Amino acid sequence: MNERVEPEEGVVGRKSDRILLPGGAGLVGQNLVARLVARGYTDIVVIDKHRANLDVLRRVQPGITVEFADLSRPGEWDRLFDGADVVVMLQAQIGGIDWQDFVRNNVDSTRVVLDIVERKQIPYLVHISSSVVESVADDFYTRSKKEQERMVLDSGIVCPILRPTLMFGWFDRKHLGWLSRFMRKVPIFPVPGDGRYMRQPLYVGDFCNVIISCIEHRVRDGIHNISGHERIDYIDIIRDIKRVTRAKASIVKVPYGLFHSLLATWALFDRNPPFTTQQLAALIARDEFEVSDWPGRFGVAYTPFARAIDETFNDARYGHVELEF
Repeated sequence: MNERVEPEEGVVGRKSDRILLPGGAGLVGQNLVARLVARGYTDIVVIDKHRANLDVLRRVQPGITVEFADLSRPGEWDRLFDGADVVVMLQAQIGGIDWQDFVRNNVDSTRVVLDIVERKQIPYLVHISSSVVESVADDFYTRSKKEQERMVLDSGIVCPILRPTLMFGWFDRKHLGWLSRFMRKVPIFPVPGDGRYMRQPLYVGDFCNVIISCIEHRVRDGIHNISGHERIDYIDIIRDIKRVTRAKASIVKVPYGLFHSLLATWALFDRNPPFTTQQLAALIARDEFEVSDWPGRFGVAYTPFARAIDETFNDARYGHVELEF
């Protein structure tokens, strides 16, 4: 897992490759499409069930194929996989309070897509897993991502499995993006406890470049931990967001018990809250993930956090584009 990845002899990705992105209207998908288009790829297909975010994708990337479909249910949408050269499995339920949402979007959808890949004999697959499969946390996201990765391994399909840590970047609607929007709307920004919860944030632009390296070099297998190289406390991330967005909110530390109670109350009135008690527990779990030499392994430059967060919110092309939560 820690060896440098070398391309297979005589196998190189082509700009004419047909690239399928199931679940490609979210954070990683939107960023991956932007970078694939910039590199000259011309046959990109995104399938997703989030209509509003598909509309954003159609608007900012009018040259690609976009289709609305529920990946957890087999359907005629699988015609789009005909002749595909590459599939990058991106579909993921990240937040929420209903276990069945995680089952449908992380487990059932994976079963359906893997069946299509096998049945249509698609030659190349990249699976996007998550660092949480090695987390001490026990929540719906962690459980479902562990099951998803097991399904991929048990399928017998040879493919690289990428495990990113917490990501941020253009089109971020759930993580730093939501925090920045909330900060701009309120006079006081609450932080649980002392805020000294170590994170290893990963710039999604770097992660997308790793995916593209896999595609172009046809990296065949391996489980690869793709972690942010800087260890940054949660409260310092919040301070950096305030700095680059020029938000006026005051950052206030709130006792953990009170913060937990406020989130629990919020969930009584919002079926899809932006931050849940399970995510709060994961925040304080104090996970520390392997920091490997993935820049050297995949030939991808690491973007320092300070520069990456400035690009996230101040990029002239995409810094202002927001997805629906």
